[in-house]
Amino acid sequence: MSRPITALSSLAHVAMAFAVTVCLTLSPAAAQVAPPADSSSDVSSPSIVEMKARPTVALAGTAEWDEGMRTLADAMEKLRVEMDKAGLAPAGKPFAVFVETDDKGFRFEAMVPLAALPEPAPSLQNGLRIATSPAGKTMKFEHRGSYDEIDTTYEAITAYLDEKGLEAQNLFLEEYLNLPRTPDEDGARVDIYVFLK
Repeated sequence: MSRPITALSSLAHVAMAFAVTVCLTLSPAAAQVAPPADSSSDVSSPSIVEMKARPTVALAGTAEWDEGMRTLADAMEKLRVEMDKAGLAPAGKPFAVFVETDDKGFRFEAMVPLAALPEPAPSLQNGLRIATSPAGKTMKFEHRGSYDEIDTTYEAITAYLDEKGLEAQNLFLEEYLNLPRTPDEDGARVDIYVFLK
């Protein structure tokens, strides 16, 4: 894989804070804790998923790793406020697309899917826009358990891709299916899509 392990680990920490903020600010139902199920993540048998483009409300941003949590939380709050103002309802779970990472920081798109492109296009403020989610061939990995343990999942993903000789783009998508109220509680369900070259 072309990106260093440190970037993947930092990505996991930033995504944790972002995911908790997403669930707590966007939808109270999304923050519900799932019943304890599989509290481990087995990345040994991921599935290949042809990710289809979806209409979204999006906000682009950049952050250094040490400011990532605050930046992502601010982005999600802006999405929530502007969607409410425009009368746009989420049509799926929120996700974060990490489009570029390095040792210093990352570039991201915070996105919330829509059922269809709104007609007429609403007037959105504060840098938000109607966009399309990325599409392409991905490997889908599942993280289950506490969100605190997602670093281990990212390390296993890196090892799996290296072992199989698969080359990833510098593009990841985390879809937040369920997250507990605190990162150390069991019950986090995050699907991680790694876009392949």
